[in-house]
Amino acid sequence: MVLSLRNRRITSNQVSVGLVVVIWQADFMTVTSPAVELLGVSVKYEDVTVLSPLDLEISSSDRWVVLGPNGSGKTSLIKILSLYRYPTTGTVKVLGETWGATDVRQLRQRIGLASSSLRDQFRPDILGLDIVMTARHAALETWWHEYSEHDREAAMECLARIGAEALATRKFQTMSSGEQQRVQLARTLMGEPGLLLLDEPTAGLDLAGREQLVTSLASVAADPETPATVLVTHHTDEIPPGFTHGLLLRGGEALACGPIDQVLTADSLSECFGLRLQLENRDGRWLSWTSG
Repeated sequence: MVLSLRNRRITSNQVSVGLVVVIWQADFMTVTSPAVELLGVSVKYEDVTVLSPLDLEISSSDRWVVLGPNGSGKTSLIKILSLYRYPTTGTVKVLGETWGATDVRQLRQRIGLASSSLRDQFRPDILGLDIVMTARHAALETWWHEYSEHDREAAMECLARIGAEALATRKFQTMSSGEQQRVQLARTLMGEPGLLLLDEPTAGLDLAGREQLVTSLASVAADPETPATVLVTHHTDEIPPGFTHGLLLRGGEALACGPIDQVLTADSLSECFGLRLQLENRDGRWLSWTSG
């Protein structure tokens, strides 16, 4: 941006400094657009509203968790953010692009997505490295596009970032559920994405697998190079340390939205799940239980 002030008289401490021409080069003041902007976004299936009109803004450094019971609208929200479900009403802007006025096939390549539905689409004998690498083109198979040695190195770096290099040469079907989820997490980091979407990444994992994945997620969240992140879960103890914001959904309605310390309270959580709950933050982890 160039700001030009011409033939303007300015003063300092009441002393005239004369007629000036100022050319201000303000490239350093470039304002980063929000990673996500939703305005009045809703989803209906026939006459049933599954997500009521929602306004949401996610900054590039935010770490959001979306909590709610089954049928609360979480899946519909993720489908909108990943550009696979066009809203019934409202405006969707992702990474500065407005849905409906951009090529979503290109834009999806800038979104890292991990979900159980995506996991089920991978070929059983595909290698871990190839799963990560296919994110370069938002694909499921390497034979659909050409990949360079640089792409292979980048995919290996993504696996190394979460300590999963050993899974590079393993077939997907030979991995445990936790290992498959870690490969998916590495995949979200491929190609310098501008937005990470993690849809219930710990679903179906045993205690050890869950804790390993939560630790990996905390490491990713703490990295300043990680872009805006949205995590969907049913359970507060699956929220990694370092997450900054929260959204509580119930019956398609947003009950609370904002900084996580303000959103996650015993009262708001109880209202969200329809059960009297206690809530405690212990060493950065959120623990909840029934109060009897």
